[in-house]
Amino acid sequence: MAPSGLILLFYFVFYAFLAGMFCLTMWVMLQTLDENIPTYQDRVPSPGLVIRPHAADISFNRSDPTNYNQYTQHLHNFLQNYNDSVQERNDLCLVGEYTDQDAEPVKKVCQFKRSLLRQCSGLSDSSFGYAEGKPCIIIKMNRVIGLKPQGDPFINCTAKRNSLLQIRYFPSEGRLDKMFFPYYGKNTHADYVQPLVAVQLLLSKEDLNVEQTVECRVEGSNLRNNDERDKALGRVTFRVLVSE
Repeated sequence: MAPSGLILLFYFVFYAFLAGMFCLTMWVMLQTLDENIPTYQDRVPSPGLVIRPHAADISFNRSDPTNYNQYTQHLHNFLQNYNDSVQERNDLCLVGEYTDQDAEPVKKVCQFKRSLLRQCSGLSDSSFGYAEGKPCIIIKMNRVIGLKPQGDPFINCTAKRNSLLQIRYFPSEGRLDKMFFPYYGKNTHADYVQPLVAVQLLLSKEDLNVEQTVECRVEGSNLRNNDERDKALGRVTFRVLVSE
């Protein structure tokens, strides 16, 4: 065989060996991974809060339904999975207790019925209070695998520069029941639904045409809500302007 042929053969074998070693290494590494949960999870981070409607600035004229339909339709669409008829297929869980099911191959899903949001459910009032100028905002925590918040977490909202603004919570006291924790990941906990808290801003006539800045935090637990480097951690801020 010519020298050039030997050189080509050498490089072919050499690179084939490297490719084989790479594939073998990747295969071995993949065998150590769990498709449901992170392999290395030295700490469970605190979750962020998000709101629905999904807008940091909510502005509308309460006298014009076309002005706020985008918000109410967003809420109706979001709450479809929380309809009582859907949630009745899920499990009744023990209130105030973690739903630990590490050993269960198929995880049960705790019920959270839309009707628990009462005046903010969109059932008795399809406008979610927007027609009255007292809008509902729905708050949820981001999903974090393995999170088990200590204490009794609840959502607390305050209006900046308006200490007189009244806020109503659904369920009562804005509680996030521990029965919805921990979450096991989308593969084994496919139908899981997060607990929700709805807040209704009871705007007075004096509050109309004035932008209200509201900050909501998760309180009553070990979850962090005051990290200045991450203002979305355990809290959310939004602005509401209602005109007539």
